[in-house]
Amino acid sequence: MAAPTRPGSDVLVTLRGLRPTLVPSLRRVADLVLDDPHRAAGSTITELAHAAGTSETTVLRLCRELGVRGYRDLRVALAAESGWEQGRVDSPVGGDIGRSDDLDSIITTVTVTDQQAIADTSRILDRVALAAAVAATAAARRIDVFGVGASAVVGLDLQQKLHRIGLIAYQWSDTHAALTAAALLDERDVAIGISHTGVTRDTVEVLSEAAARGALTIGVTSVPRSPLADVADLLLVTSARETTFRSGATASRIAALSVVDVLFVAIAQSRYDSAVAALDATREAVSIRRFPQPWSDDGPLPVEEAPR
Repeated sequence: MAAPTRPGSDVLVTLRGLRPTLVPSLRRVADLVLDDPHRAAGSTITELAHAAGTSETTVLRLCRELGVRGYRDLRVALAAESGWEQGRVDSPVGGDIGRSDDLDSIITTVTVTDQQAIADTSRILDRVALAAAVAATAAARRIDVFGVGASAVVGLDLQQKLHRIGLIAYQWSDTHAALTAAALLDERDVAIGISHTGVTRDTVEVLSEAAARGALTIGVTSVPRSPLADVADLLLVTSARETTFRSGATASRIAALSVVDVLFVAIAQSRYDSAVAALDATREAVSIRRFPQPWSDDGPLPVEEAPR
């Protein structure tokens, strides 16, 4: 059966990104909407305001924050999006793990959450910012990538990929080393900061230092109104839903990995011939470190030489 068509407004995705930056009264309304968008779509503005312990004016302020014209438009968007999500799986998309959930439930929740993180990110990714990031990175003298914790894993993935196609790229997770590297950048360089929350002080301060030195700065975050976004010339926004056991973990990392993978592939395409040659050369360089496979032209290993 064909998958249902996703509505184009993506109000829920936008709201998840804005939520961390909202004042408490707006956040209470946002939480009600995100917890049960179908119910929110069926509520009057008075009912939603009362449930959130706030005023109708606050609900209308949230509509403006989301870029919708009024509460009626918000309800229409929520009805469409909640219906689409409920039609995908039997359990709520991105639902939390319960104390008594079995392995099948855990597999479904984790898998659907990760899939949805990539799908949501692909729709909201700013194509204009991405194109500018591709052009700048491909032409840079050097690329420095900054991130700590789980974001360091994403940064290392990007650095290794860029290095394999012949670009001078570094990845820094130690703050002192990162600040030292950022201080040596100039207008010929690109600095990429990765932070799911956008509030990691280490990454924000390093990217700010790079900007002060004249480097073009790129931010990868799920929060478009964050300190990281404030210091980034170009912003690539991700989308991920996190649960009790997965805060700062796989869903957010997979969303960021999908963005840096798109960035890398687009850069490689812009340098097609040299990128293919570099990939072939690096693949050949490590081929000797692999055992021949039974299905390869080299044939199977003799029994006495087979790895144990």
